[in-house]
Amino acid sequence: MSRNPDPRWDIRDGAHVDVVVVGMGAAGCAAALDAHDAGARVIVLEKTGVAEAGGNTRVSGGGWFHHDDPEQAANYLRALCGDRELPESIVQVWAHGTREVSAWMQALDVRVGPHGHYNATGAEYPELPGSECYGGLHCVEGVLGRGRLFDTFEKALRERGIEVRYETAADRLTTDPASGAVTGIVTATGEHIRASGGVVLATGGFEGDPTLVREHLGLHDVPVWGSTAATGDGLRMAQRVGADVWHMDNMMAVNGITEPGSRHGHFAMFVYSRGLIWVDGSGARFVDEFVPSGHGQALIDGRYVLHPHRPMWVVFDEKTRAAGPISGSADVLPVGWNVLMNEYRWSADNSTEIDAGWILRGDTLEELAAATGLPADRLGDTVAEYNAACAAGVDGRFGRSAATLVPLLEPPFYAYHSGPMLAWTNGGPRRDEHARVLDTDGAVIDGLYAAGTVSSTFSWAKDGGFHIADAIVFGRIAGEHAALRAR
Repeated sequence: MSRNPDPRWDIRDGAHVDVVVVGMGAAGCAAALDAHDAGARVIVLEKTGVAEAGGNTRVSGGGWFHHDDPEQAANYLRALCGDRELPESIVQVWAHGTREVSAWMQALDVRVGPHGHYNATGAEYPELPGSECYGGLHCVEGVLGRGRLFDTFEKALRERGIEVRYETAADRLTTDPASGAVTGIVTATGEHIRASGGVVLATGGFEGDPTLVREHLGLHDVPVWGSTAATGDGLRMAQRVGADVWHMDNMMAVNGITEPGSRHGHFAMFVYSRGLIWVDGSGARFVDEFVPSGHGQALIDGRYVLHPHRPMWVVFDEKTRAAGPISGSADVLPVGWNVLMNEYRWSADNSTEIDAGWILRGDTLEELAAATGLPADRLGDTVAEYNAACAAGVDGRFGRSAATLVPLLEPPFYAYHSGPMLAWTNGGPRRDEHARVLDTDGAVIDGLYAAGTVSSTFSWAKDGGFHIADAIVFGRIAGEHAALRAR
């Protein structure tokens, strides 16, 4: 491996480095750090500027899944996959690697601790085998959100002298014409950077690209919770050199509300009142709105399905409107682009958002139907049926818990449209247990790696903190493997 004693060596156009990392989220930072610590010369290409770097990691809770039992963690992951089985080699590497994340983070000279609330709640799928392994979320300083995890990574990169090229989008991979191995990358400005060890794609998902979202998830013009820079760049680059794909129809979506014309949405939490229903375009309810769910899936009619998975109108009444803000600010849940990056603070009684037209209003259900375009008769019948279920304490249609059956009785009435809001996607280039990208024949594409949401491990259901843990584990693996390949 070629080395330079000065970690702040100058990388010039056309230079030959050991490892190129594309993306500066958790996976990219982990890859760069472990590649550097293995002796490699590393450069990180970050699509956005300094103020927005880090992708979804920057605005995430920043907590990772912790456990001390790889055997049960493997059982849990297998159960979460259901009939979408993963290769056992990946299951084992994931189960053992996630156990080491907290120790690795502590080695970055930060204090790591459990987050009290999320450690108390336990696994999101307690009915599944292996769920007892779930040790909750560990976070930097034991505190959720506010960019602490990204700040830790950025500091570690800086201290090691690893160069980060901001506002540098990757355009395409270069390959050896004889072997097909990836040899480097060309940026959007035409700069060619050669990589003797390999290129690590850590570009995030494709939630920021409406075309890919429509093609693979069947959703149209939905807002996103995190960075809109996640536009499938790594997916496209990998496919151009023959990569296979996996998990393309899997996602994490939530009930979200959006300012008209904005690409970013707000998480609708409704922590002060459960007086609401979800209706489809016909004005009918279609699901238990408060079914216990994990990070994207819920057990409905005996199957784990995406939840929410379709557009809907969220309808509530004056009592719920006045109970408190339906979306949390940073003092409640310090995550999400609008909360952390745009510093938006939701009004205490939702009046600001109603006045701005984010939430529609009607003095009667008929007026609300006219404002939303929903059929008035069907909407009225739906609310009446729901209110009757509340009075009886039994939701015969969808089995909603009696504790959440709060009637919609007090006018005026309100509604907003949820796309739903897309937090992140899970699909991308297929990879093996060494984070090496595989082609459509299942063969390794030498010199090409993928980690993080660009190529999530999770074929179906996933629990809290899984994505950050997965990104760190396979980012580290990718960086170290690429560094060793350069020798």
